[in-house]
Amino acid sequence: MRSLRTAPPLPLVFLLMTVGAFGTEWSVKYNQQEICALKGSTVFMNGTYTHPEGLTVTETFWSIEPVPRVEPTDLSKEPVYSGRVEFFTDEQKHFSLKLSDVMEKDEHQFCFRIKTNGGKQRWLGQPGVQLRVTELHVEAPEEVTEGETADLTCKTTCSLTDPTFIWYKNGRPLTTKAIVNNQLHLQTVSSEDAGSYSCAVRGSQHLRSTAHSLRVRYPPKRVSVSISPSGEIVEGSSVTLTCSSDGDPPVKIYTWFKEGGTSPVGSGQNYSIINITADHTGLYYCEAQNDHGAQNGTVMVTVQSRSEFVCSLVCSGSRKFSPYYCLHLLVSEIQHKSSYNVRKINWKKRRSDKHDYENADPDAQDDTYAALQPTARSSDDVYHTLAAGDSKDLKLATLEFVSPPEEEYGSSAGI
Repeated sequence: MRSLRTAPPLPLVFLLMTVGAFGTEWSVKYNQQEICALKGSTVFMNGTYTHPEGLTVTETFWSIEPVPRVEPTDLSKEPVYSGRVEFFTDEQKHFSLKLSDVMEKDEHQFCFRIKTNGGKQRWLGQPGVQLRVTELHVEAPEEVTEGETADLTCKTTCSLTDPTFIWYKNGRPLTTKAIVNNQLHLQTVSSEDAGSYSCAVRGSQHLRSTAHSLRVRYPPKRVSVSISPSGEIVEGSSVTLTCSSDGDPPVKIYTWFKEGGTSPVGSGQNYSIINITADHTGLYYCEAQNDHGAQNGTVMVTVQSRSEFVCSLVCSGSRKFSPYYCLHLLVSEIQHKSSYNVRKINWKKRRSDKHDYENADPDAQDDTYAALQPTARSSDDVYHTLAAGDSKDLKLATLEFVSPPEEEYGSSAGI
């Protein structure tokens, strides 16, 4: 009775062995049981198989998520995989699946199916290859303060196979020894480290992570002061000093000082001086301050005092030579050699019997400008002066006419 009770298992063992009765048994071995792939990448699933001798393989394909007692469906015939899968086999019984443009919905178990000429002699490699799909993302602090350390990590939701990570800053690859595995280490952060960071895996550089913006807070730098308007500063004019700086957070507190003074002379990004005088000459500096420190910028202000401008012109020639041509030369030279435009002329003559001067025009006053009347002048006039001025300053010019002897010809002019 005991032998009868132990008999039933024998036919079962025999049946299992009949599957391999022709020699070699059925087997499907995958190189990897689980694969982690980047979204958008191309992945390969590889392996080898064996089958009993005496059978001829008539068909092989891949399927996903097989259901017991239901014939698997050829993956290449499913619309969602159309054009994205390729199957490969060779005489050495190697097989491979190429899946392109991996999507998140591709996260399934992929199994290799073998059919033969032996009718029901077929095999499904189960369990198959589990596909996991991930994307890259940067894990890092949102902001750091200059001088601190910062670690940026390229993260995935599954483990990629032997990845080599590449880091980018503002779209350009970083070549630094600070990259270890999937981490970028910034030892001593400076303001230059602020920017947009992303990562990728070598071989799939086109599949970068979403950019992460790293903000670096630092005290004011590159503080400079400009003067407006530019150029020579003349007494009575107005100037504005403007302070510029680079800092994070941006500078909001500006304080103005003059060298030698103990108290501020102004505040704000702009400092204006109205009706400037020579006493305002000196070195000015602006202190730019934010939450992380302060820095100064300087500028030298030099005020030019009002000055007298005197020039003279001597003309000689025949009596037919017009002295007013000399006046024209003088006025042209004044305008050419200075920034002043002659707009008023005061005409005076020196009397021959006196050392003082009198107005050529009886109606003209010494402090007014009279119109020049060429026809009212005679050759007896020996010396004349004119004053040329503009809205900025008063400039004086002397015009000297010399009545030459009758026999002299030619002309000369100098200024």
